[in-house]
Amino acid sequence: MNVEGDPASPISHGSLCPKGAATFQLVTAKHRPRQVLYRRPYGTEWETLPLEQAMDMLAQRVKKTRDQNWEDETHRTMAMAHLGGATLDNEENYLLKKLFTALGIVQIENQARI
Repeated sequence: MNVEGDPASPISHGSLCPKGAATFQLVTAKHRPRQVLYRRPYGTEWETLPLEQAMDMLAQRVKKTRDQNWEDETHRTMAMAHLGGATLDNEENYLLKKLFTALGIVQIENQARI
């Protein structure tokens, strides 16, 4: 199984950009971390957390930050931002934009154009 370009494409002639060429390896690589790693504030060691615990911690922090910094008159928060990486595809960036906009976050950017 592999990701390949379309040789009939008048643009790429079957070539893939680095992102496309690495897509399969991105999700199947043996060296890819398969658990949540967490380093406590001022800590020097990483510890493994269950996914459910990590998701709860993240949700609590987002809610707390949003609640403490919510601007009623503009229905937004300026305390959070998002910068997506170039490994995200258009669909993932679309969903992230919808999520963060629903949370009232206005500083949303990605590097998908690179």
